[in-house]
Amino acid sequence: MNIINVTSELIFRLIKPLLKLLHTKAGYSDEAFNRKLGDFEAPNFVNERVIMFHGVSVGEINAIEKLIKATRKALPDAKIVVTTGTNTGQEIAHKKLDDVTDFITYFPFDTPSCVNKFLDKIKPTEILMAETEIWPNFGGFCKNREIKLYIINGRISDRTFNSYKKLKFFFKPLLQNYTGIFTQSTEDLNKFLSLGANIDTTKRMNNLKFDITPPNVDFEFEKGGRVFLAASTHSGEDKIVFDTYKKLKAKHADLKFIIAPRHLTRLDEVKSIVQNYCLRSQNGSLTKNDVMILDSMGELGKMFAFADVAFIGGSFNKTGGHNPLEATIFGKPVISGPSINNFKDIYAIIQNANAGFVVKTEDELFNIADKLFSDSAFYQTTAEAGKKVFEEQQGALEFVLNVLKQET
Repeated sequence: MNIINVTSELIFRLIKPLLKLLHTKAGYSDEAFNRKLGDFEAPNFVNERVIMFHGVSVGEINAIEKLIKATRKALPDAKIVVTTGTNTGQEIAHKKLDDVTDFITYFPFDTPSCVNKFLDKIKPTEILMAETEIWPNFGGFCKNREIKLYIINGRISDRTFNSYKKLKFFFKPLLQNYTGIFTQSTEDLNKFLSLGANIDTTKRMNNLKFDITPPNVDFEFEKGGRVFLAASTHSGEDKIVFDTYKKLKAKHADLKFIIAPRHLTRLDEVKSIVQNYCLRSQNGSLTKNDVMILDSMGELGKMFAFADVAFIGGSFNKTGGHNPLEATIFGKPVISGPSINNFKDIYAIIQNANAGFVVKTEDELFNIADKLFSDSAFYQTTAEAGKKVFEEQQGALEFVLNVLKQET
């Protein structure tokens, strides 16, 4: 036991009642709180290879979902455990991963008592922590037990990095607890190295979120002109994008418009806003109509193949945006409103590559879309930048799988 272990345990015991109250107010059940204490029943893993994946909440679980499923397929004899730190993380983990995991639970509070109870029950052989998870007690006890501990899809924001730099003396020994630190970018790699990570075991793996393949487009679709696609729109956004389309149409006579509401329960609301539309479900055609409502399930991902410019919804309200990669993977320029918190890291990469745009107002939406439809060289440069992003960012999933396979 070192000073960090002793101090954290004493502080935790003092604030435990307050922590319990705060968790209750935040909607955590008594069972959830107890699981964080390490008080839970787990499968009896004895002499098993137990690979544990940790994603603190929804974004991280979504990022590692495909990796977890690929691990199950590549290493069928291994036991797979998933942990999260939040209720919403638990919900999405159970929803997406119940059928490919052996156990899903909460990550423990970072105190010696909670961590050791957790490790005694789970008995992990390898632990993969998504993005930036640096826990003093957890990392130290994993190293003591010779558990291989990795950071995958690692990243550190500029703001966090500036804070961590001031405490390099604290973080440097903590980073030595990791068997490997694998980052999304060279910039992130250099940040970890400057904080004291081991140069021999800190490597760039690229970004798991880019390890997707375009869907198989198994139908033909006559566009009848260039297409402005508004994808996954929410209430309040339909009028913004349709008004933008009408202004664009006045300048670009061949322009067509497809709108795909995020929830089909809003279909009547969308119908009341757009004009002279046809419905995809009724074999509507853009050769006969200028406007189509995509009211069929499961086709949006494929429809990006036929778009020329895509607006990604959930970004002109407080939703936090939706995944722009479904369009970018087809080399389509994407435009989003200012609310992109759910995919902020992806948008940062896309914007830095000049493959897409985040706008603040309806006027900015029009101006960028108009430039894309007016300036063919600008359009082509943007589209090619999107393709290049995928070429540079893919390969992360295979990288991690190779690390796990080498451990067998």
